[in-house]
Amino acid sequence: MTRLAIEGAMGWCSAWRAACIAMLLSLAGCGVFEAQQKTAGTPPPPPPRPVGLPPVATHTFAFDPKTVGVVGVLQVTYARHEDTLPDIARRFNLGFDEITRANPGVDPWLPGEGTRIVLPTQFVLPDAPTEGLVINVAALRAFYYPTAAKGEQRSVVTFPIGIGKIGWATPLGTTTIVSKRKDPYWTPPESVRKEHEAEGDILPARVPPGPDNPLGAYAMNLGWPSYLIHGTNKPAGVGLRASHGCIRMYPEDIATLFDSFAIGTKVTVVDQPVLYRWQSDSLYVQSYPLHLENEEDTASEKKPVFKESMLSRMFQRAKPHGGQIDQALTEQVVNEQRGVAVPVTRAGLSYDGYVTASRLVENELPAGANWDGQDEPVADTPREPVAISGEQGGR
Repeated sequence: MTRLAIEGAMGWCSAWRAACIAMLLSLAGCGVFEAQQKTAGTPPPPPPRPVGLPPVATHTFAFDPKTVGVVGVLQVTYARHEDTLPDIARRFNLGFDEITRANPGVDPWLPGEGTRIVLPTQFVLPDAPTEGLVINVAALRAFYYPTAAKGEQRSVVTFPIGIGKIGWATPLGTTTIVSKRKDPYWTPPESVRKEHEAEGDILPARVPPGPDNPLGAYAMNLGWPSYLIHGTNKPAGVGLRASHGCIRMYPEDIATLFDSFAIGTKVTVVDQPVLYRWQSDSLYVQSYPLHLENEEDTASEKKPVFKESMLSRMFQRAKPHGGQIDQALTEQVVNEQRGVAVPVTRAGLSYDGYVTASRLVENELPAGANWDGQDEPVADTPREPVAISGEQGGR
C-alpha cells in the first residue's frame, strides 16, 4: 500500500472515530439532560413530622382555691387524614366551638392530613364559688368541685357543654339539682312541638329511652322548671349553642359523673367571656366571644371587647406578684377571642411563640380519658330537647 493510501485510510478512520465519539457524547448528553430534567421536576419529600409526646388528659385536676387559678396544659397535635375537628375535639374532651375558635382558617370537616391543630386544654377558672357545679356559658364549659373528705386533696373536674341557642338562652344564676334519672323519657313541651311542626317536623308526644331520645342515657332536672342537664344522642352538638335552653354533656362525661351529682348539688351559671387569674409565675388571660340573644345582633359579635378598665383590673390582679402586663399581647388575646389561655406577663412572649412552644402530642386518646373512642348509635334525625314536661320558662 502506498504512503498516500495509508494516510488516506488513517484519515478516514480518525474521522469515523471522531463521528462515533461525537454521537456517543450526544446521546450521553441527552441522557444526562433528561435525568437532570426529571430530577429537577420531582419535589423533595416533605420533612418527617415531629414525633409527639403522649397526650395529657385534661378533665380532672388537684385543686387548692388558694393557689390554683388555671388548670390543664396547652397542647398541639396534627390532624390525620380521616379526622374532622369534632373528632379531635371529643378525643381531647373539647367542644366544637372551643376547637374551631383556637384554629381559625382550618376547615372543621376536612382539616387535612398533617394540619397543625391547637388544643385549648388549659382553662382559667371562672370567678365563682368553688362548690358544686359552675357553668360558664361564655366558654361553653363546666367545672365541678366535688366535696372532699376531711384531710383529702380537693379536685376540680371540667368538661365541655352545649347550651341554649339564640332566643332560647340558658338562664344565669344559682339553682340546684332537684331530681335525676337514668334512661329518661322525653316529653317535648307544646311550644317546641309547634316550632317543629311549623318546619314540617312532627314530634311525638313522648319519646322513650333509646337512640332516638335527645336526652341520651341520663338526665337531671334543675330547680328552674323545665331546664335539665342531660346527655345527648348527638355528641357533635356538644360545644355549641344548639339546645332549647338545656345543658348538654358528652355521653361519656355524664355517665362518669352522674353518680357524683347528688340531688341538692349547687349549680351556678355565669357568663364570663374574659377570664384572668394568676398561676405560678404569670397572669393568664383567656377570652371568648360575647353571647348574643338576637339574630340581628350577630354582626357585632366580632367587635373588640378590650377596654382600659379591663386592663386596670388585670393590673390589680398582677400587682401583688410583681407582674408586668404586656398590653399589646393582652389586647390581642382579648380581641381575637380564640379561647387559648395565654400568660401575658412573660417578657418577650408572643402568641404564636407561645403556641409553637406548647406541648406537641400524638393525636390519640389520652390515658385516663372518659371516652373510649367508640361512637354509640345515634338516631337519623335527632331531636332538640327542652325538658321532660312543661313549657320553656313560659315561652
